[in-house]
Amino acid sequence: MPPKFGTSGLRGLVSELTDGLCAGYVRAFLKVTPHSGHLMIGRDLRPSSERIAAAVAAAAVAEGLTPVDCGALPTPALALAAMEAGAPSVMVTGSHIPADRNGLKFYTANGEITKADEAAILRVYAGETTCPPVEAVQDPEAVPSYRRRYLSYLGRSALAGLRVGVYEHSSVARDLLSETLRFLGAETVSLGRSETFIPVDTEAVDAATRDMLAGWAAEHRLTAIVSTDGDADRPLMTDAKGRVIPGDVLGVLTASLIGADTVVTPVSSNTMIELSGRFTRVVRTKIGSPYVIAAMQAAPKSARVAGFEANGGFLLGFAAEGRGGLIAPLATRDAFLPILLPLAECVQRRVGLGDLIAALPARATASDRLTEVETEKSLALVELLSTEPEARQVFFDGNGPETALDQTDGLRVTFQSGNILHLRPSGNAPELRCYAEAEDTETATELVQTTLKIAREAIG
Repeated sequence: MPPKFGTSGLRGLVSELTDGLCAGYVRAFLKVTPHSGHLMIGRDLRPSSERIAAAVAAAAVAEGLTPVDCGALPTPALALAAMEAGAPSVMVTGSHIPADRNGLKFYTANGEITKADEAAILRVYAGETTCPPVEAVQDPEAVPSYRRRYLSYLGRSALAGLRVGVYEHSSVARDLLSETLRFLGAETVSLGRSETFIPVDTEAVDAATRDMLAGWAAEHRLTAIVSTDGDADRPLMTDAKGRVIPGDVLGVLTASLIGADTVVTPVSSNTMIELSGRFTRVVRTKIGSPYVIAAMQAAPKSARVAGFEANGGFLLGFAAEGRGGLIAPLATRDAFLPILLPLAECVQRRVGLGDLIAALPARATASDRLTEVETEKSLALVELLSTEPEARQVFFDGNGPETALDQTDGLRVTFQSGNILHLRPSGNAPELRCYAEAEDTETATELVQTTLKIAREAIG
């Protein structure tokens, strides 16, 4: 399929993300976005990102702006630097998807673009455009500024006594995450570094990776293992036994620890958010950070609002007081805060991550996906199940009577047993995603695998 906007920017095959196409979209973005003469640019570590970033810089010059190269850095670090500078920015990344794909994430000076901004870009996009190569201005301060954000908030020695494994793979944050942990007092162990790009999806960690993490935890006697996806806006975290902590569980912990009273999260997140009783208000949205951000912005000004997705990406909507000082709002997905804050709480209370999780309601989630599935076929299956009760009964046979249907984003079915199954075509890749919720992880995982097997047979 040709490159298109999904739940997180413009994405497509590298072979189709030509310099001319990328430049064309960047020029369209700059035509509809206020600026003060600069465009800040960042990239992840996949092989095609440096070439695409050069095309972005050339497009900026063609529109009369000065391109500022922030180098390889986490997406939230670029967003933070650009917002502090009052400049728009473009992050070259395909996030967690394979290296044969890539993408562009667009930010105004106020943060991540909205769906309305996407529509405006598409209206003025004039196709591919040729732009001569340029030299961009270098900005060496974006990464140190992002690190200082957490050092000043948590304070020195916040993680003293912890032994944390860092699964480095090809995350753009692999060195910065280790450095930040050490600055905060933790001992770190480097794990699984790769110079070949590895697509790590924090929302669908495969069995082989889970086994690898558990093995490392035992071998190195670790407090936790931490990592991120490719562009470091989604966290991956395990407890001391190497068991992966779901992103929405990290979200609940982080939101409550930072003092949020209002939580915005997609419909796919764990219902233990409401059951926990930790928040005055919980708002459910479609999947994708633009929808979460829009609902956060609609919250009352007096609300201490935070947002997170099932993938763990955390969005902070208010200035929060920490042990070391204030942390400013950052309404774009961030992986560092939901890693560092729960770890700091473990040190403060002298408990393990497992103890923090045990205090939450016993609701477990699991998710996985079918890859290389034509979007049209996924959409057709979900449409059939949404509109034909008999087809739905056959497809979900064995799950018992259904008690509720939610079509906010895909099809989410709640059964009398309390189990939940949610099918949704991906918005930015040829994938069909399945989410499940049950009383325990084993049941949720089995529900996902069984449902995806049935879906594969149904799609053909």
